[in-house]
This record gives sequence, structure tokens and C-alpha cells, in this order.
Amino acid sequence: MLNAVGREIPEEILKETGKQPYQGAFHFDSVEYKKDAPKTRPVIDPKKSKLLSNIHEALVKCGIKDGMTISFHHHFREGDKIVNMVMDEIHAMGIKNLTICASSLGKQNNPIVPYIEDGTITSIQSSGVRGGIGEAISNGKLKGLAIMRSHGGRVRAIESGEVHIDIAFIGASSSDDYGNLSGMRGKANCGVLSYAAVDAEYADKVVAITDCLVPFPNYPAQISMTNVDYVVEVDSIGDPEKIATGAAKPTKDMRKLLMAEYCTQVVANTPWFKDGFSYQTGVGGASIASTISLAKIMREKGIKMGFGLGGLTKPMCELLNEGLVGKLFDTQDFDMDAIENVNHPEHYYITAGEYADPFNKGAFVNKLDYVILAALEVDVHFNCNVVVGSDGMITGAQGGHPDTAAGAKCTIVIAPLLQGRIPAICSDVTTVTTPGESVDVVVTDYGIAINPKRQDIIDALKDTNLPIKSIEELRDIAYSITGEPNKVQFEDRVVGIIEARDGSVMDVVRQVKPFEFG
Repeated sequence: MLNAVGREIPEEILKETGKQPYQGAFHFDSVEYKKDAPKTRPVIDPKKSKLLSNIHEALVKCGIKDGMTISFHHHFREGDKIVNMVMDEIHAMGIKNLTICASSLGKQNNPIVPYIEDGTITSIQSSGVRGGIGEAISNGKLKGLAIMRSHGGRVRAIESGEVHIDIAFIGASSSDDYGNLSGMRGKANCGVLSYAAVDAEYADKVVAITDCLVPFPNYPAQISMTNVDYVVEVDSIGDPEKIATGAAKPTKDMRKLLMAEYCTQVVANTPWFKDGFSYQTGVGGASIASTISLAKIMREKGIKMGFGLGGLTKPMCELLNEGLVGKLFDTQDFDMDAIENVNHPEHYYITAGEYADPFNKGAFVNKLDYVILAALEVDVHFNCNVVVGSDGMITGAQGGHPDTAAGAKCTIVIAPLLQGRIPAICSDVTTVTTPGESVDVVVTDYGIAINPKRQDIIDALKDTNLPIKSIEELRDIAYSITGEPNKVQFEDRVVGIIEARDGSVMDVVRQVKPFEFG
């Protein structure tokens, strides 16, 4: 069945999952649904302790068994140790057929790949996966389906009961003996625990794992003791120095700096750039550079940002320190400067639900003026791919990409014309993760393209010096340099679903066909 972005969704997948094909960004606006509820065991006896000696004891107390769904968060990114240590213990206990529902999984979790291969883990639900886990899924080693959701879509899935978590494991930088948790005040700070908030509220059992036990009460708490069953102290939960890895770094690449300047000029010449505007940027090098570039124009024109949103980096926090932004609303911290800035009085922790859940009564993303995003591929329909690489391997994450794109007044996607020798601007993306209806401007190092549906932005930019081209022209330039690339060859088997933020099916990911020589 064809969905609203023209992708063929196999009937058997719709039947197996009970999902609908994607029908548009706002198709489920005002839909009524009943929120799910966890099983709860009250702690009335004040003599009872929540402190346990180790993860094994926590698993026994929580009644771990075959077929359960367990969850994790990824605020430590490549420095995370929680997933591996928990899964090692579960594997040693001989538990099988588990579903992992994680906010994201990365290269640091490669040690759990053998647990996919031996059937300990049979399903994965995540914003995305990188490294060995993505390769294992793409090569058909996961028995069940991998379901990729946006950060807001994950909250929706848990709140609606589509996913029910049996045991949530929350790595906390600090905790007291009763389970008041924070991403601060520890020896391994990650800043905030935004993605874990929904797990704490809706999981049947919640286990806090910390390497810094502090006196009661650990306040202000980002996650309350009222939602935590057990607390386990370990030697180390993560390495905060490895949070700022990969994309989350500034750039000196001249192409990326050029794209950042184009992006800044788009913002500066559109109607929403005025005192009090709201803004979010991604963590790619060009996106971070665009924030630095935008600050110069803000100073020149005397314009201040009302609020900044989302995953935060040093440049955004410097705007707050300088007084160029009124408030920061934080869902994740991508470097040590952002973590330390959490203590600023106008730097606020918000949950992933407050940030981007499409099924609550209004999320922060709906109040964005601008969002600056990156993409692996953008096609002539303005559809974006941020999950599947040019080789067909799952190698990225949706994150807040579809959420912010749908919510912002002006969605700008930055992508170099060529990713290596592969055109990033193409006729059809390998996999659709963000629909073209939510994308307004595409910025490349060879020019910018404006979605023809946004005549207001076309009019606003027509008298600027920006190199405006059609998206087809950008595609043609890319193809003239490299030639039109051969399509990735896939097997028939569907190994993953790209879920729209409302729970419908945006696209499917098929098993990669082995390369044949000769």
C-alpha cells in the first residue's frame, strides 16, 4: 500500500504490527486515546530499603524473564556503560527473547551484538542505532523487527501503551537511597535525564543505577523517588568525556562554514527573525557553526532570542551567558560546557514528552520559529533520510528530526551536495525518515532550494544574494559530478520500520543484499 510520501508499505507489515500507513504530518491532530498505566507496588513501610547490592539482585527483584521489554536512555552517548553491564548480567542469567526499547543505541553498545545473534535480544525499538548493532539488523541477524521512532514518537508509543516497558534502567549521575535522580551533582554528569522521564513514569519496575550515592534528599530531582523501585550503586555508569563525540563538535571545514553562512542568511531574511524568536539547531558541524554565525547578526541588529530548545551545545549556552537568549529548554547535553551550564538559572530541564510528544496537549516543538537540521540524503520531494546510509546499512537516528521539522515555522535542512562521492541531493532517498511536507529550505554548499509550497519564504529571499536554485537543479549538479548512483540492492525481508511520529509507517528497511563480485 502506498503511503502519503509514495512509499510502498507491505500489507503483511501493516497486518503484523497493526499500524496504518503514513497519511500526513497532522493526520492524527485531536485524536482521542486512553493513556497506558504501569503496575505499581507502593512502599508504605518506612523501614524498607530500595538499595540493592548489585544489578543481578535488581533483576531478580524485578522478576526478569523471557520475552520482557526493557528500556534504557542514551544521555551518555558513546560514554554509556549501563546498557552493556545490564545486558551482560541478563545474558549470564540465560534470559532470552527480549525487546530493548532504548532512546538510542550507539557504537559503545557493540558488545551486545552477540546477544542479538544468540536470541537474547530479538527486537529493538529505538530512535536509531549505529555501529555493529545497525549492521547486525541490516544483515538480518535480529529475529524480530527494529522499529525506529523519533524522540517524540517514542514518548507517544509508551504513553499510548503501544510499547509497555517491564523494567526501565536509568543511569543517574546522582541518586539518594530513595531514588531521587539527577543528571548532575555526580562524578559522571550528563546534564539532564529527559529521555528517561517517560520510562520512569510508565514502566512497571524502575531501577536507578548510579555511581554517586548522595544523602537524602537529592534535590532538585529530575526524576522523583515516587517512580523508582530500586537503587543500585556501581563503580562507573559512564564517561562524560565521550558525550562530545562524532557529530557534536564545531567544524573548521570550509564547505560546512559556507553552508552555515547560507543558513544564517536564510534565518536573517525571513519574517520570524525578530526579538523573541525561538530556535533549535542540531549537533552537526555546520549546524553548530550556523549558531555561531547567527550570533554575530543578532549582535549587529540588536535582536535577542526568546528561547533555545533541544539538545544543547557550547555555542547555545554562550548565547545564554551573553544575554542574547532568554531561556534554554534542555533535553540533552552534547558537551561538557552544556552540562556545566545546566546550573544557570535560565537553563531549564524538560522531559522528552514536553519537548516533542505529538500526542500530548502541546509540545515545545510546536512553538519553534526555526529549526536547523542535518540529513544524509534529501530528495527532489524534500523528503529526508537520517537513518540509512548509502550502503543500505542502518547507521543513524531520527532523534528529534521529524518532531521539530513538523513543529517549526521554518525548517532548514543542511546537507553537503556530496557525501564523499555519494550525492546527498538525489531523485529518491534510500529511506524516508522526515517527510518533505515538513521541510522548507535545503542548504547545500552549491546553493539553496526552497520548497515550492513555501511561497512566503520564496518571496522573503528573492531579493537576497543567496544562490537559490530548484531542488532538481541541485540534484542535477550532484549527478553531473558523480553520475547517477546505482540503487542499493535489498533482499525482500523487512528488518525494520521507520515509524512516523504519530505511529504510522513512514517507510520500511529491508535486509541488505550481499555484494556479489564478478
